[in-house]
Amino acid sequence: MNRSIAALVAGASALLLAAGCASDKPTATATAPGASASAPAVAASSGTGEQSKFFVQADFDAELAMRTQDAEGPADKPWEQAIAPEMIDTAKYKKDGPYHLCFSNAAVNNPWRQVGWKTMQAEVALHKEITKFTALDAEGKDDKQISDIAELVGQDCDALIVSPNTTATLTPAVTAACPKIPVIVFDRGVETDCPVTFINPIGGYAFGADGAEFLVEKVPAGGKILALRILPGVDVLETRWSAAKVSFDKSQLNVVGVEFTDGDAAKTKSIVSDYIQRHGKIDGVWMDAGATAVAAIEAFEDAGQPVPAIVGEDQQDFLQKWKDGGLTAVAPTYPTYQWRTPVIAALKILKGEEVPKRWKLPQPKITSESLDTYLQPNMPPLHYALCGCEDLPDFPAKWGGK
Repeated sequence: MNRSIAALVAGASALLLAAGCASDKPTATATAPGASASAPAVAASSGTGEQSKFFVQADFDAELAMRTQDAEGPADKPWEQAIAPEMIDTAKYKKDGPYHLCFSNAAVNNPWRQVGWKTMQAEVALHKEITKFTALDAEGKDDKQISDIAELVGQDCDALIVSPNTTATLTPAVTAACPKIPVIVFDRGVETDCPVTFINPIGGYAFGADGAEFLVEKVPAGGKILALRILPGVDVLETRWSAAKVSFDKSQLNVVGVEFTDGDAAKTKSIVSDYIQRHGKIDGVWMDAGATAVAAIEAFEDAGQPVPAIVGEDQQDFLQKWKDGGLTAVAPTYPTYQWRTPVIAALKILKGEEVPKRWKLPQPKITSESLDTYLQPNMPPLHYALCGCEDLPDFPAKWGGK
C-alpha cells in the first residue's frame, strides 16, 4: 500500500464500520477464507482489545500451516504455483479464441496497486489469443464498481476478473455476474463461492503472524509495542491484526497502542511521535502494511532515539532504509505478482483446463538474510520487490526503473 491511502479511505468511508472491505476473509466459502463472524476463544490481553469478527480459527490454522507447505508449480514462477490446490473441472467454460478479457479493478490509488496493474497489463500483452482487454477502474468506490461489473457483463466479455473494493458490498454484484460469465476473483475476497476461482497469496493471517512473531522473538518481555493499522473493516487487514493479536496475547509484551493511520505518512509519523513522547520509549512497531514504515522510522530518528524492531513490507524505500540503518526488521509480503495469475487463470478456464478453486500463492517474508535479494537500487522507492515482473517486456523501465 502506500504513503497516501487516503484515497482508499475516502472510497471506503461509508463502510469502515461494516464487515468487509479489502479481502482475505469472507464467509467460510471456497472463494475466500472466511469472514464469517466466528470469534475465537482467545483471552484479551492488555492493549489488544477484542478479537475481530473476521477471525475464523480454521482459516487461521490453515494459513499458518501453509507457510511451511511446498507449493506446486514452476519453481521460477511463483505466480503460477499453488499451495495444496483442490482442482476443479472447467470444461463447461471451454470456448474457442480469440478472447476478450474484462477486468473490474477496485482502484489504482496506491503504489502496491499501481505496480500490480502494470504487471497485469504486461501479462496480458504476452498472450496473442487475448485480442481485447477491457478494464474499468472503480476509483475506490463501491457504487462505481457495482456499476462497472454490470457494464462489463454486458460487453461480450469471455471472462471477468474482479478485484473487489470491499468484501460484503461487492458480493451481490459478483453473485449476479457468475451465472452469465466465468468470474475470477483475486486479491480481495467476496462472500460467495460462485466465482470459478479465488486467487491470492496465503493471506492476512500469515502476514500478521510473521510480523508479530518476529517482535515476540526480538523484543524482551515487558517491551512496549505500538501497532499501526490502516483501516477497520478491511478483511485482509483485519485478519492481519487478528493473527498478530493472537501472538501478542500469548506473549509477555505490552501493546501500548493500536492506532489507525489511514495509510498516510504524515499521520503515521505524528502518531509515532506522540507515543514516543507519551511512553518515553517504544520497543517495537507492528504494522498491517508497510507503506508508511519509513515515516514511522523517521519519527524515531527525529526524536533522537534508536529505531526499535519494526515490521515493514517489500516496498523499496523501506528495504533501503533497513539496509542503510542496519535495522532489526522483517518484511512480510503480499506479493504483487498475484496480478499475473488471474490472466493465466482466465485463459486456462476458457480452454477448459483445471484450476484450483482456491488458488493460494506463495507468500515469502523478507528477513535480514534475504534482504539483499529483494533490495533493487535501480527501482523507484515505491516499487514492490515481489512484482514477479522481471521477466516481462519493458522491465524495468515500465515500472519506473533504470
